[in-house]
Amino acid sequence: MKIRVHLWFKPVCFRMAWVVFLMGVSGCGKTTIGKLLSESTGLPFYDGDDYHPSHNIEKMSRGVPLNDEDRKPWLETLHQIARESIRDRGCIIACSALKTGYRQILANGIETKAKWYWLDGSRIMLNQRMKNRKHFMPSTLLDSQLAALEAPANALRLDIKVKPQTIVDIINRDMEKREFGIMGMGVMGRSIARNFANKGIGLSLFNRHVSQVEVKVAQKTIQQYVELNNCWGFDKIPDFVNSLARPRKILLMVDAGKAVDEILEKLMPNLQKGDMVMDGGNSHFADTERRMDACKKRGILYMGVGISGGEKGALEGPAIMPGGDQQAYSLVKPYLEKIAAENPLGQKCCTYIGPGGAGHYVKMIHNGIEYAEMQLLCETYGILRYGLHQSPGEISKIFARWNHKKNASYLLEISGQVLKVKSDDGWMIDRILDSAGSKGTGGWAALDAIERGHPFSTMTAALFARYLSSDWKWRRNFSKQMAFPKAKKVNDITIKDLEAGLYLARLINHHMGFQQILKASKKNGWNVDLTSLAAVWTNGCIIRSRLMEDLVGVFRTEDLLLDDQNLQQKIKKYRKSLIKTVQTGLGCGQDMSCFSGAANFLNGAGHPTGTASLIQAQRDFFGAHTFKWMDDPEGRSVHYTWTNG
Repeated sequence: MKIRVHLWFKPVCFRMAWVVFLMGVSGCGKTTIGKLLSESTGLPFYDGDDYHPSHNIEKMSRGVPLNDEDRKPWLETLHQIARESIRDRGCIIACSALKTGYRQILANGIETKAKWYWLDGSRIMLNQRMKNRKHFMPSTLLDSQLAALEAPANALRLDIKVKPQTIVDIINRDMEKREFGIMGMGVMGRSIARNFANKGIGLSLFNRHVSQVEVKVAQKTIQQYVELNNCWGFDKIPDFVNSLARPRKILLMVDAGKAVDEILEKLMPNLQKGDMVMDGGNSHFADTERRMDACKKRGILYMGVGISGGEKGALEGPAIMPGGDQQAYSLVKPYLEKIAAENPLGQKCCTYIGPGGAGHYVKMIHNGIEYAEMQLLCETYGILRYGLHQSPGEISKIFARWNHKKNASYLLEISGQVLKVKSDDGWMIDRILDSAGSKGTGGWAALDAIERGHPFSTMTAALFARYLSSDWKWRRNFSKQMAFPKAKKVNDITIKDLEAGLYLARLINHHMGFQQILKASKKNGWNVDLTSLAAVWTNGCIIRSRLMEDLVGVFRTEDLLLDDQNLQQKIKKYRKSLIKTVQTGLGCGQDMSCFSGAANFLNGAGHPTGTASLIQAQRDFFGAHTFKWMDDPEGRSVHYTWTNG
């Protein structure tokens, strides 16, 4: 078969092992098409009708429709044939597969190797065909089959009005096409592509063409990695889209913001109803919902997919947070689960988060938690380095020991690895400019917390600490002018105190992050399952940790972490260590904004009567904003005349 391709398209002369399911009601021509397709492909053909047990045939012959119980053993037999065929070259199976549940049984465990073709036609044509053939199923059962039929979202619909050979030709062309498309060959897109390819998924890769800047990027990427040798590369969108089997599944791995809108504008005219697009970048959830609505009007499925793990995670197994249309997720679930990390319980770190922008929202808060986790480690490092006068190498060993206990985490692990690296000029950490960057998700999470009236103080403190660090020229000049005395070695805190203080600050940080998700979920009707979300974050992602593993169990009984009685006991146990950590850090001249945010939250939340009563009195004094009485908190608001003048 000849394939007309663009210059940078890389055709590969091989056909993957597929299980081709020909589905549809009786009389649609499954057997005829199956035999012709078998002749053209050399794949063995199995007619599902031949595998019905005798009592099923007897029942249908009497004009009695089969029920789910009748069909289950039959479907399981065909499923076993399908699974065994994948080990060889694949096969063709004709089976009515009327319901979604039936198709799930048939393709269980081989979803990414199954191709579905739905032979469909008018009732008049189907009825006439059934009357003209010799078959144990009478035409009187046609209406019951049509009533049971659940239109598949993942099948190519073929009109039986056309000639059988034409249908076979269409199927043959479709089988040569790629299963999955990825747009954007940056660091993450490249790594995700390699991950998919390593799992045996047929890919088409796209990267834009920018003269003298981005030229043949997809082709060069394919040539660079042996696992991508069977992929096809493009730099023109129409060719890329036409290379994909329908319904098309396309993952965007481009920068958030304007770039996503630009590529969608060019992509949309080339797509057809039922195709789907996933945004795997860090887009703002509101942008995702706007794009989702625009795609829905054109019959295009759209999802916002949060992906965490960085370059290495994308390659070896990330944590994946899909949000959007649940029907769309059913199309790509097998593919996303194939590339996702696996948690300690053997579960895939990928689950449907919820409708709308839920997937990108939880990824935004994930990044907010991440900001604070990183800052807490920086502040811990500051005390160890400048308060306890430990060298980076010694701190690395401390972190390594902690990583076998309650504070074990990916970020703690890599921090220890970073700190032990030396160069010819000394410790590598001392050669790095102390100006931290950020890409926007932290700011979005902070703004979202403000809009929801939510106290995510650890995250905002971490964000503002980065902003202060980025003003390094002014800081250097200011520090010279102030000439603060160099901190003496402190002796009033132990390594054990620091370890406990870090744990409690991290616990409070996670409480704040998950509570913000809970508030957003309730307001937007997303129904985010915090237990499942925490399980997704136990591996593959940047904030994976032993604490996160513990939180999975907590969320089974509590919506708010700090309501858990066992965690409350830990708060009581470690509170003094947290306060001592803050005091020690401030005493030795360190920025303790993130630890302070955690301690202040705990003090504010744990005090029976706070000081906000004075704020309310002030507001009422100068602006008559009113207040409520302590002994009637649910009652009406009142104004008080504070002066006689």
